Amino acid sequence: MKPKIALVTGTNRGIGFAIAKGLLQKGHIVIATSRSEEKGKQAINKLSKYGDVVFFQLDVNNIKSIQACYEFIYATYGSLDILINNAGINYDTWQTVDEANLTEVKQTIETNFFGSWQLIKSLLPLLKNKANTSSIVNVSSGSGALSSQIGSTPGYSISKLALNGLTLQLANALKANNILVNSVCPGWVKTDMGGIGATKSPEEGADTIIWAALFEKGDPTGKFFRNREEISF
Repeated sequence: MKPKIALVTGTNRGIGFAIAKGLLQKGHIVIATSRSEEKGKQAINKLSKYGDVVFFQLDVNNIKSIQACYEFIYATYGSLDILINNAGINYDTWQTVDEANLTEVKQTIETNFFGSWQLIKSLLPLLKNKANTSSIVNVSSGSGALSSQIGSTPGYSISKLALNGLTLQLANALKANNILVNSVCPGWVKTDMGGIGATKSPEEGADTIIWAALFEKGDPTGKFFRNREEISF
């Protein structure tokens, strides 16, 4: 099978690193990105032993950075098969919706939602007009489910709720282009955000994301998954 070309955001650590590693181990080509060039290159040094990986410094909040990423992919590969929006910030458990710092909430939504949307919008020409199926996976959270909107962790929860809405919108809009779009909750993962008390390793958290990223024609689109099973938006 021909290797797929995948772009993964936030690969310098945690789930993003594990996603990149898992795709490489399956023989695919990975464009690993992070906002920090230093941390990104350190990750690449570790990932390179698993397969064909390149690093691109990417700030999803900066349109010029996104455009440069598009130009790099187009010049190097000509197209893209997989886009995984993993980069995310600010699990604001200390806030409640009635007393939230809205400047902080806005920053969270800018990265977790608008950053992902802008990246998708900019890279769509690379994913479209192909004989083979392309895939977009938005790394979401159970906190983004409608039933989880209970007043706590407001910035993060609302950003992921919006991201899930974007998944549904795009899945319907892009069906004719042979592009599958799904959301995945990785679960409670041992990362800087999840903490040491979490129940899953980064590799376990990455498993369903990789599984959904490799969907082919006829596989689900516009769905929300955890542990390779569909869950409610």
